[in-house]
Amino acid sequence: MKTLVFAGSNRSNSLNKKLARFAAEELQRAGIEVTVAELTDFPMPLYDGDLEIEAGLPESARAFKQLLREHDSLVIASPEYNGSFPALLKNTVDWISRPEPGERPSEVFQNKTAALLSTSPGAGGGRRGLRHLQELMQNLGVSVISTEVAVARGSDAFDTNGRLVRADAVDQVRQLVADLASAVNQAREAAA
Repeated sequence: MKTLVFAGSNRSNSLNKKLARFAAEELQRAGIEVTVAELTDFPMPLYDGDLEIEAGLPESARAFKQLLREHDSLVIASPEYNGSFPALLKNTVDWISRPEPGERPSEVFQNKTAALLSTSPGAGGGRRGLRHLQELMQNLGVSVISTEVAVARGSDAFDTNGRLVRADAVDQVRQLVADLASAVNQAREAAA
């Protein structure tokens, strides 16, 4: 099982990047092969259909799309901006969902399983944004596990090294990892 992990934030000290890194560590501890990606390493212009017609997919979108192709599942730690997920994440999804010659729209997302996490300084932990992100992923053909993690008061949930230390949140991430592994294994067995 190969899992792609990334945060929907480009802030260097993002709480959601810290959460993504912790989830990646827990996935590795469970014996799962993990790739951690930074969206800042894949800069993409704002999606524009005219630009796509004129120049095709940007090279960074092709590279991220290929990275996703190489993984069975994905784990996304997304901030919540105004009750939804960030434009950076939506723009990335918009570009990589575009078909290249010989592909169907959103083909790269087909048969993938996802787990969603969020943290925020507020009491909701980003849960409202996860609802919208779950809907988007499902519309693209991704199977999203029902277990999700929303770490409230995230500013107090990490130590000075950026490690998640709040016991209830640690337990939730570990449960999410176990549930993701189980879902991917079930999907593989069903496909065999």
